[in-house]
Amino acid sequence: MADAGTIRTFEDFLKVHGLLLAAAGIPQSLYRKLFEKLSTETFDGGNYFLVEPVEDGRQRRLVLTTSNSMGKESNIFLVDHALSFRLSDAPKQLQEVPGLVERMASLMCVDIDLNSDDEDADKEDIKLTAVEIVERELEKVKKEGPGAVVWLELEDLDIDDDLFVSLDLPTKFPDLIALSLCNNKLKFTETITKEIVKFKHLRALWLNNNPILQNFDDHGADAIIHNFPRLEILNSSFTRKYTGWALGFCGGIYDKDNPGCGHDDDNHSLQGLTSLDLSNRHIHSLHMGFSPDAMPSLSYLNLRGNPLDDHSVSDLHQHLKAFTSLHAIEVDIPGPLGDSAIKIAESLPNLSLLNGVNTSKVLESGKSVIDSMLLPRLPEWASGEPLIDRVLNAMWLYLMSYRLSDEEKIDETSIWYVMDELGSALRHSDEPNFRVSPFLYMPEGKLESAVSFTILWPTKNVEDGDECTRDYLSGIGEKKQRSARLTAWFHTPQKYFIKEYETFWQNLRSISCSPVNKASRTGSLARSDRCPLRVYTDIPQVEEILTHPGFIITSEPKEADIIWTSMQVDEEMKKAVGLNDRQCMNQFPFEACLVMKHHLADTVQKAYGSPEWFQPTYNLETQLTQFIGDYYVRENKGDDNLWILKPWNMARTIDTTVTGNLSAIIRLMETGPKICQKYIESPALFKGKKFDLRYIVLVRSMNPLELFITNIFWVRLANNTYTLDKKSLFEYETHFTVMNYRGKLNHMNTPEFVKEFEQEHQVEWLEIHSRIKQMIRMVFESATLVHPEMHSTMSRAMYGVDVMLDRSFKPKLLEVTYCPDCTRACKYDMEAITGGGEIIKAKDFYNYVFGCLFLDETTHVSAL
Repeated sequence: MADAGTIRTFEDFLKVHGLLLAAAGIPQSLYRKLFEKLSTETFDGGNYFLVEPVEDGRQRRLVLTTSNSMGKESNIFLVDHALSFRLSDAPKQLQEVPGLVERMASLMCVDIDLNSDDEDADKEDIKLTAVEIVERELEKVKKEGPGAVVWLELEDLDIDDDLFVSLDLPTKFPDLIALSLCNNKLKFTETITKEIVKFKHLRALWLNNNPILQNFDDHGADAIIHNFPRLEILNSSFTRKYTGWALGFCGGIYDKDNPGCGHDDDNHSLQGLTSLDLSNRHIHSLHMGFSPDAMPSLSYLNLRGNPLDDHSVSDLHQHLKAFTSLHAIEVDIPGPLGDSAIKIAESLPNLSLLNGVNTSKVLESGKSVIDSMLLPRLPEWASGEPLIDRVLNAMWLYLMSYRLSDEEKIDETSIWYVMDELGSALRHSDEPNFRVSPFLYMPEGKLESAVSFTILWPTKNVEDGDECTRDYLSGIGEKKQRSARLTAWFHTPQKYFIKEYETFWQNLRSISCSPVNKASRTGSLARSDRCPLRVYTDIPQVEEILTHPGFIITSEPKEADIIWTSMQVDEEMKKAVGLNDRQCMNQFPFEACLVMKHHLADTVQKAYGSPEWFQPTYNLETQLTQFIGDYYVRENKGDDNLWILKPWNMARTIDTTVTGNLSAIIRLMETGPKICQKYIESPALFKGKKFDLRYIVLVRSMNPLELFITNIFWVRLANNTYTLDKKSLFEYETHFTVMNYRGKLNHMNTPEFVKEFEQEHQVEWLEIHSRIKQMIRMVFESATLVHPEMHSTMSRAMYGVDVMLDRSFKPKLLEVTYCPDCTRACKYDMEAITGGGEIIKAKDFYNYVFGCLFLDETTHVSAL
């Protein structure tokens, strides 16, 4: 290799990047071509691909434009990274880098104003008024007779109630069978109904997007339907009187140019119908007009968004089975045809496609929910919303991530990035023709010289004009909740997720348990020879300030009576160090049920269901479906939908995020296993800032349960004033309180805090303290109820319990920590809030902790 590790030859490249190439899944046949392009920084994708706008300019796609086809694994391309950042730095980077937010807004299609269009403005200048259109149509009636105008469209014409009445449409067009008044200013149901009922032959009436619909209830609809014996379509919904004419309209047979004129031979007109889209028509019944005899050639049917509640599931299956030509169907799952895609496919053996998926694949995959015809999530924003907020919201549809590591450690936080315009135009497909992978090129052979790219190559033969796609969830199958995770990019069936959520919470609400009896005292572990108990520890503070005469520090673990360590001790470590079962440990078996966040949630929920002191919590690795249902329910109600994501087993708020963006929540699963917990959006504040409380809990025994808390606790304060402004969610010092490791630590004496808090909020702290103690006991009771195997006679342990108060001053559990950081207790003398209010010396902290746990002493502690 060349001096200083510089990459000069292909062999150098392989030696340095061999593992990275294999991990990226890049075919070996493309290694040399990749090296050539990396070493010369060749970005030649523009010679092969074209970026095209789709979805009315709100999304883009990538198309192959080379005159020849591109064979599988025949070429490889470099994709640049337009933006790379750690999550907390995103707003700052967008604000400070010139032109960056504008480029990202353009790339993510959020730089356009959907409410303005110059072309539409030009059309507006020449558009006829309502009066002019009516006069034009009336001329036709005068020339050709009353039947000349039976379908009238008066849309987007600023027609208000007075203007509508003055138009006198029933007199001028008595034979109307279809009238569209969409996008006008009609307000009052009684006024409009009084005029409309004068039509005697009306079959379709559209009032969509008028103010009248805000007060248009079932009674208003019934009044109109009652006065129109032949009305089949009202506001895009089918009435119960629909016939073959309404079906023909949805099948494209009848429209303004071919209105059907209300003849009774509608069913005959359906004979050649092959495709029928009945989605979102609110159909309750498939009655006699919907039959194989009327539509013998029907091969495609869309029934999404219809209750069809006049039928049982089996009746619907039998009815649809009679359509022998029906090969493709679109339905809600769960829905009126049942909850299982497998059962639907089995009941309709003639089907070849169910929701766009081959039925043979449905049966093979065993999926209960199948939906490949999902609508993409397109960026949304409010009028006047700043460009940076639009980008921060839309970026989750485009972001990718990687994490740096070397032989010694892995980076604690991930790097998120956005591919350039070419790479970001790659849309999703379950059967993609391209693959992408992040890649770090180290031209000097060291990580410090690394430059990040994304590598793109074809995985199938691609023809000129074909769209180029990738799998957004490459390598992730249903065992890892693939269908649910697609919700990050697509509108998935809400009904399915909501049903799963409701079942989950019904089960939680049904849980009840008996209280755990309080324990009698556990005996002292003092030696019979009255010699001090020998303590082995790897914690410097214990070694320095444990001066209790009942204990002595030893440097030899084998000789110790007590092992007090910051590390988790398993059987393998015991054997390696030479520990035995007669030594007392500062950890309990299976204590992960409390100290790992996903296990804590599971323990609490199994014991108590959904107690008031524990926020709704989901393990995203196993309960993503239920979480999405909860999110949809809150969204539909207009409730707060802010959540906090926490890694299973990381401390100091590492990789912890607060967001209300559903796509972000799902995408953040990519950086490691997490729980998703409802954010306490309205916490009790101290002088406008967020805070939490750290309590120290001493556990002598799990069965019987014997707990103590130290008579000191401490408050941890955020540095910034609390706000829910969107950009603030990226600000660590606004929403988090642990400042020992980042930010500025503002220590405050607990008695001073309590006094000022009581004055600010006019509350009694001892009442709050009592509720907190009750909650803490319930937390540990949950472990005894759900995990009795946690008990060990040779275990005594100290835990940190973090608590927050809501605006009603009720406690909320945040987490339980093994071997908590007690630097404050060891550094500052504190006045006890409870007990006699005595001053507790910092140098005595571990003396009374060890005295309580091992010698049956109760100095400076209170029993729970």
